[in-house]
Amino acid sequence: MRGMSEDGLFEVEAAESAAPPASAGPDPDRPVTRGVVEDRPAPTSGVAAPLAVRMRPASLDEVVGQQHLLAPGAPLRRLVEGAAPASVLLHGPPGTGKTTLARLISQATGRAFEALSALNAGVKEVRGVIEVARRRLAAAEPRRTVLFIDEIHRFSRTQQDALLAAVEDRVVLLVGATTENPSFSVVAPLLSRSLVLGLHALDDDAVGTLLDRAVADPRGLGGAVTLDPEARAHLVRLAAGDGRRSLTALEAAADAVGGTGEITLADVERVVDEVAVRYDRAGDQHYDVISAFIKSIRGSDPDAALHYLARMIVAGEDPRFIARRLVVHASEDIGLADPTALPAAVAAAQAVALIGLPEARINLAQVTIHLATAPKSNAVITAIDEAMADVRRGAAGPVPPHLRDGHYAGAQAQGNAVGYVYPHDDRAGVVAQQYPPDELVGRDYYRPGGRGDERDRATRLARLREVVRGTQG
Repeated sequence: MRGMSEDGLFEVEAAESAAPPASAGPDPDRPVTRGVVEDRPAPTSGVAAPLAVRMRPASLDEVVGQQHLLAPGAPLRRLVEGAAPASVLLHGPPGTGKTTLARLISQATGRAFEALSALNAGVKEVRGVIEVARRRLAAAEPRRTVLFIDEIHRFSRTQQDALLAAVEDRVVLLVGATTENPSFSVVAPLLSRSLVLGLHALDDDAVGTLLDRAVADPRGLGGAVTLDPEARAHLVRLAAGDGRRSLTALEAAADAVGGTGEITLADVERVVDEVAVRYDRAGDQHYDVISAFIKSIRGSDPDAALHYLARMIVAGEDPRFIARRLVVHASEDIGLADPTALPAAVAAAQAVALIGLPEARINLAQVTIHLATAPKSNAVITAIDEAMADVRRGAAGPVPPHLRDGHYAGAQAQGNAVGYVYPHDDRAGVVAQQYPPDELVGRDYYRPGGRGDERDRATRLARLREVVRGTQG
């Protein structure tokens, strides 16, 4: 039964469950695992292997992305080059090359390669691989084994424990792949015996490189098709950092045009059933859509705001950019009319940084609705802008002596802090006292609006000003 390896770059064939005759014993050169990754040419029966399989990297130079792990001297490069024999746990999103790197480790070290999928392998299969690996080591020409386990986070504690002795004694070089954080899904003894390396989702440039290579390379489409720039950009966006996904969509589009000719945006939209959003993250659409988004929130239209939010998310806009604009808007257009607006926006920004898309779309939507339906006030931004304008025009007189720092020797001799009235000593907590420089006495910057919390704040502020300025009747 054929299938795909976890990152889609190798063809996988499940072995029969039946074991060889007991008298024969395990054959060191015959894979006994389920989900064995085969290293053989594409079938010759007229059915070509998937494009993602044909374009699997054959060397380290063909691997795109993951430069933080593959730079000269980095642990993973040393491992792939055979200089640092150690077990490793690779975790990261799908389609980022985990299986590819496992295979390259095996090739670089000249070791046998075995693969298990945690979805259909148990302790029996784990022990079978270890037994074969031991026999390889005991053969006349010893050979070590790389054991690749896909979705290792799905292994139970018992299954993981079955690996410990073989990993400790280096009977096998374990390469585990997982889309989960292994710190929460792999037992501590196995973690302590392995390097834990995180793979990143491929960036747009890396996905574009994969597409261009697949179009031109004889292993791929061999130049029989060309890729329209808009179609290429749409495929990059659809990939969302997953190399396998981009090549699968490219292959479907190539089939739609008969394997020759130009692949257009319409061809890609037809085969993936997702319309391209007209959006340029560095051009007019970027600025026009975010402007419409903010103005819809300011205008208290949550439905329009959600539409523009959806356009940005579907088009691949950086969610951190959206979150930053919401944080600014919470103070610029709502301010103290709803004091919970800013904490909500900051919380959404933290959620974006913590979990990312797609889940963070919910947090962004929640704060968008919160801000759009909140009472509005521009009193905060008006206040700070007016204060800064006064400072820039020179209205920045000396600090009143009683407000100056009086904590150093000789300060009081200069009049610093002399006559300062400590508000907490007053029962009301507010006293008559001059705070601004002389030329700004009586200058009002903050003028609360009449909506939301600022209605009550305006009444209280008027009373505070009367007391502080000594003008109450």
